[in-house]
Amino acid sequence: MSYSLGIDAGGTYTDAVLLKDDDDTIIQSSKALTSYPDPLDGIKRSIDGLDPICLQNVKVVSVSTTLSTNSILEGTGSPVAMILIGNYDIKQELPTRHFLQVSGGHDHNGIETDDLDIESIKSFALAVKDKVSAFAISSYFSVRNHDHELRAKELIMELTGRPVVCSYELSQDLGAFERAVTAFLNAQLIPVTERFMKTVEAEIKSRGIDAKIFMLKCDGSVIGIQSALKKPIESIFSGPAGSLVGASFLAKKETCAVIDVGGTSTDISVIYNGVPEMSDSGAIVGGWKTRVKAIRMETSAMGGDSHVWVKGKDISIGPRRVIPLCRAAVLYPDFLEQLKTNPIPPKIRLGINYQPTKFYLRTDYETLETSDEEKEILAAVKTHPTSTTEIFNRIKKYPSSKALDSLIQKRLLQPIGFTLTDALHVLGEYTERNVEAANIGAELLASLADMDKYDFARHVKKEFAKNMACDLISFFLEGVEKKEIRKIFDIQSPAKFKVDVPVVLIGGPVAAFVEDIQEILDAEIILPKYSSVGNAAGALAAKGIRRFEVLIRPASMAAPDWEFLVFSEHGKSNFYEYQEALDYAVTMGETTVLNYMKDAGLDSNHIKIDVKKEEIIPLGWKTPMETKLVVLGVGNRNVEQDCY
Repeated sequence: MSYSLGIDAGGTYTDAVLLKDDDDTIIQSSKALTSYPDPLDGIKRSIDGLDPICLQNVKVVSVSTTLSTNSILEGTGSPVAMILIGNYDIKQELPTRHFLQVSGGHDHNGIETDDLDIESIKSFALAVKDKVSAFAISSYFSVRNHDHELRAKELIMELTGRPVVCSYELSQDLGAFERAVTAFLNAQLIPVTERFMKTVEAEIKSRGIDAKIFMLKCDGSVIGIQSALKKPIESIFSGPAGSLVGASFLAKKETCAVIDVGGTSTDISVIYNGVPEMSDSGAIVGGWKTRVKAIRMETSAMGGDSHVWVKGKDISIGPRRVIPLCRAAVLYPDFLEQLKTNPIPPKIRLGINYQPTKFYLRTDYETLETSDEEKEILAAVKTHPTSTTEIFNRIKKYPSSKALDSLIQKRLLQPIGFTLTDALHVLGEYTERNVEAANIGAELLASLADMDKYDFARHVKKEFAKNMACDLISFFLEGVEKKEIRKIFDIQSPAKFKVDVPVVLIGGPVAAFVEDIQEILDAEIILPKYSSVGNAAGALAAKGIRRFEVLIRPASMAAPDWEFLVFSEHGKSNFYEYQEALDYAVTMGETTVLNYMKDAGLDSNHIKIDVKKEEIIPLGWKTPMETKLVVLGVGNRNVEQDCY
């Protein structure tokens, strides 16, 4: 008998599930705390919780993760340099301070509009190569001709040895700035994704498991592990995509909305008749609009490990993820005593980085660029919990909140603090870790807010439930300000929002919120079996999907029947006959899809390819003014027997 193994590495927990292939039923699940920053230990412990005999008969491993999404939400990705080539009209903030704009680029027909400024690119690359981990390049109209992006990439790789990501490699959509952001985020995620995927691959092989390994993408499909490493940006929402597909699978509902509560974020999505609703535009994450095809989703930086902090009488949740006090007390035996004796910071300093419950850990991430103050702080913080008071005693001054923020963003410091998970421990609704640490933290913060610890914990839980409900309603009421929706949940009224599709709850702590959500919303609330490992189940329920887009246009509108241009991710091609251009486009699309499926290790005997064609033919024209082709391939994750 053969089995499939699903793994999901979230911000807090790493989950594993075993699925019996002959009837697609989950027979076992296991949870372990995600290890940070190296996920290996968490992956090992989650797999250790499964039947070793069944593991030896695993033929498919499918993986999802929120690590990439969390990197962007928390602003903790690797530093990246951005190069824009051509006539960009930049009117908004850039995601990096290492930035260059140079002459070059092409027009809508792929014709060069200006020479590429190679010398400026060379000087810039040499100046920043020791300050960044990768480069992102976007050239104007590179979807029509990517020659300038390729030339810049080859030069930078030769000069620096750093990874380089081109925007044309990730999207064929127009929207030059959005493609640039997509390339930037992809470059930023390369180190964390590469570390994660190589860790998974090595662990599977070390156990003697002979299986094909797949990665869940943000559109709810799966690809082979090597393909995933080339485009890590496509995994930014693989965790939420897994929760959507997994929720539908576990709840046995072809149509449903999903609230997925993870350690770092809460994600809302919907599936209709077994098909995830896709975003009309690119995925938006951390405030940045991208050109990545993804499920339509509402995501907020609010999860079980979101930092709860007090300033004045105001109680705030998030946006950063921290290690919960209840978990820190398990990881570090001396932490309880530190927490008990930690003094309350001066009122003037109280804020997100200065709390009586806030501590810091030094990580093993590479230090690329730090200020003198940041170096001082790093020298004062140890690999065990360190309070701001201890930092003060070691460097003889209070560390600035700005410097602490910067070190957290660079992943050089990992914070510890009070969280929703701690609040649930205080209330006795979720007690898997150290309850005493949670109680001490609640008492310290409650004293600042003039509350007792139970009222404080209940307040945190209630606010969290209202935020979950607000996220769901905001998802369905597009165009309505979320803050206006949120106000409604603070009004005592018999009126409720009605949701006509079932709402499935997924995630570790969601069992504690069923009654709260039912009180707030008029909806069918479902908590399925294995809800705490929904993402891992979704990784196994997904299929392989490859979309290939082609655009065919006349080379000249003045002579629309004379020559035709074919634009795709492979570049630009010219044909004198429209039918010849169309045949070439279809063949190229089908070949690309089949090669992709083969490289991903998907079963070549179970791949369905559909070709969708949209034409614009003006009155009196013999051939289309524009033809858009979408070649869509769908294959299942079961690989051929001779692959094992």
